[in-house]
Amino acid sequence: MASESEAGGFSFRGDYRENRPMFTLGYHDSKREEPLSELQYGYLLNQDFSVATTPITNSRFKSRVFKVVSDHLATLKANGEKGTSEATANRADPILLPLTPEDTGMFPSQAVNTYVAYTSPWIDLCSNDPVIANISRQVLNLEINYASWCGVKSIIITGPGRDASKDGGSQGIAQYSRAIQEALTIAPAITILIHIPMYREPPVGTQTETLSSLDAEKASKTTGGDIDIFTTWDSWHQIRSVCKYNPRLLVALKMPRVAPEKDLQNRWFCEPLHYLTFSPEVFQKNKAGYPSLTKNHQEIIFAYMRLKNAPWLLLCDVGPDVRHITDDGKDEKAPLTEADFPSLEEAHKPAFRVSTDSSVYCEYLRWLEGQQPPFSVLETPILTNFQDWLQSPLQPLSDNLESATYEVFENDAIKYDQYELAIAEALKEWSELKLPTSKPGVVVMAVAGSGRGPIVTKALQAAESTGVKVEMWAVEKNPNAYVYLLRQNAQKWGGKVNVIKTDMRAWKGPLISDSPETGPVYGKVDILISELLGSFGDNELSPECLDGIQHVLAKPHGISIPQSYTAHLSPIATPKLYTDISARAQTDPSAYDTPWVVSLFSLDFVAQRVPGHPRFQQAWEFSHPIPDSTLEAIAARRSGGVVGGTGGSMAGAAGANDHNSRFCHLTFVARTRGVTHGLAGYFESTLYEQKAGPNKGRKTEISIHPERIDAKSKDMVSWFPIFFPLKQPLYFPADTELEVSMWRQTDDTKVWYEWLVEAWTWVGPSTRVKVASSELCSSRKMACLM
Repeated sequence: MASESEAGGFSFRGDYRENRPMFTLGYHDSKREEPLSELQYGYLLNQDFSVATTPITNSRFKSRVFKVVSDHLATLKANGEKGTSEATANRADPILLPLTPEDTGMFPSQAVNTYVAYTSPWIDLCSNDPVIANISRQVLNLEINYASWCGVKSIIITGPGRDASKDGGSQGIAQYSRAIQEALTIAPAITILIHIPMYREPPVGTQTETLSSLDAEKASKTTGGDIDIFTTWDSWHQIRSVCKYNPRLLVALKMPRVAPEKDLQNRWFCEPLHYLTFSPEVFQKNKAGYPSLTKNHQEIIFAYMRLKNAPWLLLCDVGPDVRHITDDGKDEKAPLTEADFPSLEEAHKPAFRVSTDSSVYCEYLRWLEGQQPPFSVLETPILTNFQDWLQSPLQPLSDNLESATYEVFENDAIKYDQYELAIAEALKEWSELKLPTSKPGVVVMAVAGSGRGPIVTKALQAAESTGVKVEMWAVEKNPNAYVYLLRQNAQKWGGKVNVIKTDMRAWKGPLISDSPETGPVYGKVDILISELLGSFGDNELSPECLDGIQHVLAKPHGISIPQSYTAHLSPIATPKLYTDISARAQTDPSAYDTPWVVSLFSLDFVAQRVPGHPRFQQAWEFSHPIPDSTLEAIAARRSGGVVGGTGGSMAGAAGANDHNSRFCHLTFVARTRGVTHGLAGYFESTLYEQKAGPNKGRKTEISIHPERIDAKSKDMVSWFPIFFPLKQPLYFPADTELEVSMWRQTDDTKVWYEWLVEAWTWVGPSTRVKVASSELCSSRKMACLM
């Protein structure tokens, strides 16, 4: 079963138009000193922009701050003092005076809350000079506080100028992170975006003058050598970790001139991207002389635009120039001349198109918008709404599902088509092998946990298509669904189905006869069908349920559909889910202990595909029916007939369900450094495997395994993955082996999971050391009740 949803009455595979993600364009002019006027803003809207940035302060304020810092540094130098940590403890840094009307052009207005403010890019929060770092922090706080008072809703802050893992920048990143944490506190209603490059490319052109330029001796130096493309992500990770994954802290990601390798693209894909920013050097000219992006850049944009909250595209210093539009409405742009118009010969060329510098970038991006692949079946608006949305796992034994929940399941045609195929193959093979039946001339089938009856319908269709005569039983404990089944039997199935209301584990089997002399006589079932699977295969207690009803299955030829299912794991980075779970934990202490059912999308699989260590690894398997010896052991334990007591079972239990406990220890390899927030869980199931004939061994399967779903059950949407969270993100260095230990535990009354993640790295040919470890996590408080 999929997880319960509040939605109902819709189809996952219904009509939907071939559409694509929409681009939202933004405008940023780094040379502006004043907010846009209403006419200028209106001009941008007419040019297809939806948002524009505005500076908070101007060059006068910059000059004032530079003079304060310059004078103070000169005084320190004259007095023989140092501006580093060696300075005397009683040195007093200057304190900036409040803003004046001459320092800013931003004032409260109806339009100001539509702007995105941009803080002064010339501050240096990462400076090793405590004076410069302190003044930079003061400037940031002044601007944040004032912009918040004016009514601004979001603010972009220039990212750190260097990274902790390069050039001894750990002190600077610590200071920067602390400053951002303070800014979030100063403006509790504002969203803050860190404008940071995807990776640190060699600088081109003239660099922005910063406060650190005033002290050339201590200004950070750019070193050559190889580029470590993960350093800026490292810096971002430290910033957001210090800020405790604050949901108001987002990323404005600078697109690089050269697209990086896929691992880094995937790493940023799972981060809270709000803007993708494009500076002039990112674009290149095509053969016609117009701006364009490389195929690699296009693929990055196309991938990021599939996110439910797709990032906006912010053009930085490219696109329209609005400075010629004055407050009185006059356009001061130079008048057009004959040179601005094409000749008749040029105008008749097919490739010619009249464009101006102010529009070509927008026109190109709108063209690029239409080049995206259309939405797939799995990207319908309804399914997209489920992306990265936490849902509590079902308790199918203790809870009765609502009709709307059943309806969601039933709209997945792929799953039921696979079930019908499996049932048809089983019936066909039963007939061809001339196997004995529980009832002369009739194959007895039962659907355990029938819900509203979709599997029953498929079973009847399979019997009709194969020409095999069947006797059909539908077993359901939900009293409301039982009423619906009776109605279905009367109106749709023509009375061909025997509907039974009971817990499947209490069902004694098909009633053959019932007389006062002999009492009720029960028969057996030849084919037992169920759809009890969860996102991890066994997490909705399919093993326990099928154990309880196996006594009705005929021997030795009885068939269980499904016949087996396997659980699979992979460690993932998913900051969004961790942020959401952290927010829930404020009121729900079990949030970190819950295995959440979630349509995972904004994630990064941190493990690589390595020989012997695949990205997705099998945790365990369950098969049905189980051996008779196991059933006998279960009965003996329940009756107290096992010599030696409970055999070490948990909580003093009899151990009747110990055969369904499991353990796995898996090793994943992470080539690049990163962080994991938990484990993604998936399942695969063999519904039926043919036993004889030319197709012996052919399987009818369903799967949500990311690498095999297309081959086994493409477009199946009944099950979302399961997510086992860690209480604290686990950071690991490059070339790390992530070892995952997981247990399926039981005490005869409930089932729960426990999981542990450890990071090991090699320090020699035969020696490893542990560099990180999670807590032992447990879902016992949220266990699935038997």
